[in-house]
Amino acid sequence: MVIGGKMEESINNQIQAEFDSSYLYLSMAAWLEAQDLPGCAHWMKKQAEEEWKHGMRFYDYLVSRGGRVMLKAINAPQCEWKNAVQVFSNVMEHEEKVTSLIYKMAELAESEKDYATRSMLTWFIDEQVEEEEHARAILVKFNKLGENPVSLSMLDRELGARA
Repeated sequence: MVIGGKMEESINNQIQAEFDSSYLYLSMAAWLEAQDLPGCAHWMKKQAEEEWKHGMRFYDYLVSRGGRVMLKAINAPQCEWKNAVQVFSNVMEHEEKVTSLIYKMAELAESEKDYATRSMLTWFIDEQVEEEEHARAILVKFNKLGENPVSLSMLDRELGARA
């Protein structure tokens, strides 16, 4: 069965959202590099790679279901932040926004009786739980420890260890 028009449009929108996320996280990495926080930048670059892979996962799924990928413009990301806490606060907010987009897609799949897409989206729903959990844990550490040089150095080292 070929994927329906509303679902195809929704997946194309999500491909763009995932690529936008990747670009945003790469912008955050660049800002963190400029703040001499290479570990935080490393974590963010890994996050950017992961979001790109998510976009490609949607891309491949759409093709496999006989849909047509219609790429949209990637938006220019924010490129300035007040401090590292604000960066990771924005990560948390952004992941919550992406979660809401995935949920809306799941609701659409259910309403369209597109059970294959609904099944595929389970992976993304589970992934978003993990994404929010990681972002929240990092933000809690930043808020708890503050941004004094010792705390920043410790957190930067920890985040730089991300595989």
